[in-house]
Amino acid sequence: MGTTTWRPDPTFYPSPELAGEAPAEQHAFVATFWRGEGEPGKDALAVVSVDPSAEDYGQVVGWCEMPNVGDELHHHGWNACSSALCPGSAHPHVERRYLLLMGLRSSRIHFVDVRDDPRNPTIAKVIEPEVYKARSGYSRPHTAHCGPEGIYVTNLGSAEGDEGPGGIALLDHDTFEVKGTWERDRGEQYLAYDFWWHLNHDRMITSEWGTPRQVENGVLPEDLLAGRYGNKVHVFDLVRRTHLQTLELGPQYQMALELRPAHDPDQQYGFVGVVLSLEDLSGSIWCWQRDGRDGDFTITKVFDIPAEPVADEDVDRLPELLRPFKAVPPLITDIDLSVDDRFLYVSCFGTGQSIQLDVTDPLHPRQVGEIRLGGIMTRASHPAAPDLPLAGAPQMVEISRDGRRVYWTNSLYGAWDDQFYPDGVGAWMAKADIDPGTGRMTLDERFFPHGDDFRGNRVHQTHLEGGDASSDSYCFS
Repeated sequence: MGTTTWRPDPTFYPSPELAGEAPAEQHAFVATFWRGEGEPGKDALAVVSVDPSAEDYGQVVGWCEMPNVGDELHHHGWNACSSALCPGSAHPHVERRYLLLMGLRSSRIHFVDVRDDPRNPTIAKVIEPEVYKARSGYSRPHTAHCGPEGIYVTNLGSAEGDEGPGGIALLDHDTFEVKGTWERDRGEQYLAYDFWWHLNHDRMITSEWGTPRQVENGVLPEDLLAGRYGNKVHVFDLVRRTHLQTLELGPQYQMALELRPAHDPDQQYGFVGVVLSLEDLSGSIWCWQRDGRDGDFTITKVFDIPAEPVADEDVDRLPELLRPFKAVPPLITDIDLSVDDRFLYVSCFGTGQSIQLDVTDPLHPRQVGEIRLGGIMTRASHPAAPDLPLAGAPQMVEISRDGRRVYWTNSLYGAWDDQFYPDGVGAWMAKADIDPGTGRMTLDERFFPHGDDFRGNRVHQTHLEGGDASSDSYCFS
């Protein structure tokens, strides 16, 4: 009789070091959404060629439209990744094949197959909003991570309406059925946004943005000035699914968004980006860490990015929301940590900066690089089109597994785009190369898909073929 050899997906790696030796990506998968005027268009997954040796490098080479109108694709994530190799809850039979594209407005989830023919993605399954809300207890799915026991999805709102509490739902790896609400005890967490974990230590970390009411039609100035957006980070027991700690940032710090834990599974620290301080409009980076292997967590502000003042004669160029302040806040809307835990990249949607921090000493980051593209006042151009002023800014950021390539897209969220860039953000994508020795960041002048390349859609999050810095968790050092 013959025997069957059971091998895990070759894109799964037991450790971050081995992941850093993985082959370079050939394609980038970009969530795009329609926010134009006139006849509604459809959101789509765009496929961009990222092989520098290919004739179509930097071009959109694939396109998969969603079947409905008005989903507003936002974040997306893999159905399975390297966490499937973790011994505590191993799932070596699953494969990295499907991207979950979530409609942040519609609460509809699409599973798109990108494995066999990445330039021709196909929709394999759709979870309709009514089913998702009824089975998960939530609405407005935001971020998905593949992890122990299944696919975890965070949500901004409750199933019943436009308020909270938000939280996490669990989906099956194989069938994509909604298992239900993840939390057994949510504790005092009400607002939701991002989540990630320290798998070897059975701890989940979560952050806060706002309820659907506070988000879907743009920033609510009265809620912002009253400090009603998220300003806490929470710690959960990952196995028992219970709330353990609340880490307070202070009421002046508004919108604690992206969480980036250390990739080294022996470590228990990570970074969160905070959009705004009500005191001076600055943005900030905070580091959480655990006191010993079994102690409590603490959180510390480790880096500030100041607002940029605007001269009186230029105040009329500011969007209405910012004119009373006569300044441009950096608006930290995304951060990403390289797989070797060396560099943190910070996106500033207001000023147009992407700042590269050396975080080898997590509590004392050092700025070592910066690029500028777009920005509310600067409208800095790309070297591939020096005469084209850019709207939007480096927003969602993704890093290759080997840390040598960094990608940005320029849209935040439709209603928020329109508040900060009322003349429109267009659509563009940029890339920088990172010198493996010095770490120097250099903008790639050959890579600049933009405008009509994305068929009138705006561009949000990118994931890279085979995995990237924000898609996998590891359990072995």
